[in-house]
Amino acid sequence: MGEKTNTEENVSREEAADLVQELAQEIRSGGVAEVRVGNKMLKLSPAPELEYGIEVQERSPMLGGPREEITVTLEWEVEKEP
Repeated sequence: MGEKTNTEENVSREEAADLVQELAQEIRSGGVAEVRVGNKMLKLSPAPELEYGIEVQERSPMLGGPREEITVTLEWEVEKEP
């Protein structure tokens, strides 16, 4: 069974863009990608080819104001070490 690590926090629009850009730079680096999730640093090994998905959800709840959500998914098979 795999391990799941997640975090949610309120950040400014600029901070959110910086976090996404930092993740993109780590993936682009070509080696091990170090990704911070909350107070934990994870080392990931992205493959040369990734599965990419994006989902946008727009909601108008009965209570509260309208909300929008975007979810980006990157998935790959990890190569086994020899």
